[in-house]
Amino acid sequence: MADLTRLLRPRHIAVLGSGWAVNVIEQCRKMGFAGEVWPVHPSRTELAGAPVYAGISALPEAPDAVFVGVNRHATVEVVGELARMGAGGAICFASGWTEAGEAGLQARLVANAGGMPILGPNCYGVINYLDGALLWPDQHGGRRVERGVALLSQSSNIVINLTMQARGLPVAYVACLGNAAQVGLADLAEALLADDRVSAIGMYVEGIDDAPAFAALAEAARAAGKGIVCLKSGKTEASRTAAASHTASLAGGGAASSAFLRQCGVAEVNTLPELLETLKILHVHGPGIGRRICSLSCSGGEAGLVADLAAPHGIDFPEPAPAQRKALSDILGPIVTIANPLDYHTFIWGDGPRTEAVFTEMLKGYDAGIFVIDPPRPDHCDPSSFQPALDAIVAAGRTTGKPAFPVASLPENFDEDRAIAMIANGVAPLMGLDAALGAIKAAQVLPGRPGWRPATATGLRETRLLDEAEGKALLASAGVAVPRSVSGGTLGEVRARAGDLAAPYALKGLGFSHKTEAGAVRLGLPTLDGQEEMQGATGYLVEEMIEGAVAEVLLGLRRDPVYGVTLTVGLGGVSAELLADTVTMVWPVDAEEIAAETRRLRLWPLLDGYRGRPRADMAAVADIACRLGRLMEERAEIEEIEINPILVREAGSGAVAVDALVREAQ
Repeated sequence: MADLTRLLRPRHIAVLGSGWAVNVIEQCRKMGFAGEVWPVHPSRTELAGAPVYAGISALPEAPDAVFVGVNRHATVEVVGELARMGAGGAICFASGWTEAGEAGLQARLVANAGGMPILGPNCYGVINYLDGALLWPDQHGGRRVERGVALLSQSSNIVINLTMQARGLPVAYVACLGNAAQVGLADLAEALLADDRVSAIGMYVEGIDDAPAFAALAEAARAAGKGIVCLKSGKTEASRTAAASHTASLAGGGAASSAFLRQCGVAEVNTLPELLETLKILHVHGPGIGRRICSLSCSGGEAGLVADLAAPHGIDFPEPAPAQRKALSDILGPIVTIANPLDYHTFIWGDGPRTEAVFTEMLKGYDAGIFVIDPPRPDHCDPSSFQPALDAIVAAGRTTGKPAFPVASLPENFDEDRAIAMIANGVAPLMGLDAALGAIKAAQVLPGRPGWRPATATGLRETRLLDEAEGKALLASAGVAVPRSVSGGTLGEVRARAGDLAAPYALKGLGFSHKTEAGAVRLGLPTLDGQEEMQGATGYLVEEMIEGAVAEVLLGLRRDPVYGVTLTVGLGGVSAELLADTVTMVWPVDAEEIAAETRRLRLWPLLDGYRGRPRADMAAVADIACRLGRLMEERAEIEEIEINPILVREAGSGAVAVDALVREAQ
């Protein structure tokens, strides 16, 4: 990777162009950049009141960073000249490259850059709020800080909007990727996180260009105690092979990207407010807060609202331990019901020592605490009566060493100056109850497995569909149990070969992606005599019926153009898409990880002995998944394997793949 140090933390900046370039000069002045800014223009004598250099060759020395605000064709030539003179790097602002069908022009730009790093093209630039260096041609809402988070975005407008936040989040860097022709997502993120003054990074991501590099970045960030939170767009995109398999339609869209981020140990959020609030948590407390959460408020309505809003985020509130109950009751008196969420009423309001005692006693039994508090707006009201409670939150966090989150139910109910002061005091105030709960859930992300990297992606390929007999033979070669069977081109052939099979039979027509919908499956046949031909069948498969199953499970593995290979497990059978109850993982995973993920299924209790039902042998399903994952590793031509259903017997009794859809690259 090219060294981005000079570009991100420049001693001097060259600015090429006129209109947009003037904005860059003015933004550097406003932010107090201590270095020199050198405008370059062939016909102007001054820009924004600064003397102009007629050309790059006239500059006092090779600039550390350059904002290239000229047209795309001139950009190609300028970048070559900058690279030859030893410049530290450039922002290529102009549009009209691959996004406009000019891939060749973009390739020339990268070739001309050589070893000099460039961001873009079609890139807004970089803001360094730590040093006041702005290669940025527009307004922004940030301020100078000594330490803070980095914001990295594949959308310029989105990140501009984020800089306008009034939530107290200290922002150290803002950076855009543009077309990422040379410097990719993981490269730029790594360079930003390398600055010791950066505490965490938040990303708005439209696409991950290098999944193994991103996984390596996430592991390095975690080792450095720095969290990553990501808002990934494009989750509703239709899967590229949705018509070919149930797996494609059930695991398409955002399932693969969410699985990848989870396995990397990267926090994922769904909204911009959640992104900002999660960054506050990561900035103050680092990655990986605990899962045992308590909530305190002085209103029963607030306590109920917290509980209701927390449920969709998967946050529950364990009851206080008996000793805690007694200690809290001794302080609050007999009228207050000790519970979690706790409505501590207003008996202690304004009493700093008692409030601190309650907050501390409750928090010490949990990993983190929510303290619902909406200070009155200072322009109309006197918020001083809320100060004892705010001080008690800070004290409870310090005494217990646990994250104590003041949470305003409405984001506008916590003013920016107060938020900045609390963050400086080691407390992360969260704004907006629902966003706060989403942020707390996101910040609970578990670390990824050390050394984990996704399989190499192969890109899109033309494929052919194996018939079920071929597919079953492939599964059997990997040690997967399949029914005893015979196949042939006609009904007469399979009838003649089926003498060693025991009735009842399953008769299937070959050559269909979805046999049930095509009427190409006949089950429970006591004999094969009298069976009629199936229209459109290219052949026939006869199998012994499998008995003793207690569940039907879907298992699918697919090659993904970004994440390598995805693995999907869920409730199967003809209702698989109606149930839509699946979990997706990115290969490689082991049997233990598969078992843990399948417990996240909504209908998991049906597989685990619900109300006296026999427990399904999901360990056997995990074993099949691992065997097929290894098969995909060994056989690069296999594009997809789907089994729907696997008939799963009672725990300890195994599972049998009774259907197989396999696609291979042609």
